[in-house]
Amino acid sequence: MNFLIDPFLTIFLSSILVVAAITDIRVQKIPNLLTFPSMVLGLIYYSITTGLHGLIFSLEGIALGIAIFIIPYLMGGMGAGDAKLMGAIGAIIGPKGVLLASLFTAIVGGVYALTILLLNHKYSKSFIARNAMTLKTLALTGQFIPIPADESEKKFKLCYGVAIAIGTFFYLILEYYGYNPF
Repeated sequence: MNFLIDPFLTIFLSSILVVAAITDIRVQKIPNLLTFPSMVLGLIYYSITTGLHGLIFSLEGIALGIAIFIIPYLMGGMGAGDAKLMGAIGAIIGPKGVLLASLFTAIVGGVYALTILLLNHKYSKSFIARNAMTLKTLALTGQFIPIPADESEKKFKLCYGVAIAIGTFFYLILEYYGYNPF
């Protein structure tokens, strides 16, 4: 089922994205006080306006949004707040929307991460070696054993909430102009 995003929800989601990005930059955290009420609002809104189909639409968006970012979270590449923010976005734009927003976010996030890694050569070598060893261990033993950064390493924090906001704004702009690949 295809849902058009209500202007109220677009304004609400845009506000949430701006607050999440600013909060992530300032404190490197996206608070539950931002994500969970957004999920609840999406569930309630779609349940009231479109009934059971709307509830399912919103639930699928939450589940897919969180599922997409759960692996990077488990590997230490992002925080739980990032995954929950994608769930909140999914509650509002649904599963197809959150899939597209996630793809745009991945592109923005990849450029952002690559820029950080290129600017910090020593950390990038260590980061790549640790993650390669983690993936090798997973492939050989079937066990996921992440290797943490050395305490002496200067750890760079990606404020992925910024990439999520930009990627989702890109999706919203395309949606506004009628682009729908599905």
